[in-house]
Amino acid sequence: MAKAKEKKPNLFMRIGMFIKQTIDETRKVVAPHGKELFAWSASVFIFVIFLMVFVTVMDFGLGKSVMWLFG
Repeated sequence: MAKAKEKKPNLFMRIGMFIKQTIDETRKVVAPHGKELFAWSASVFIFVIFLMVFVTVMDFGLGKSVMWLFG
């Protein structure tokens, strides 16, 4: 005995449902306040600076080691 397949709603109903769900989820979003926004921005800035320094040191170190190894 095979199960009866559920029929999907038509394309326009699915698009409408998607838009409605998107709007519902967007209403749940809370924008950060000034201090919170500054704290997150500062932490992202510090993390980016850290990654830049890390990549620069790795590049310089690997470049020097390859030059030492191969001449």
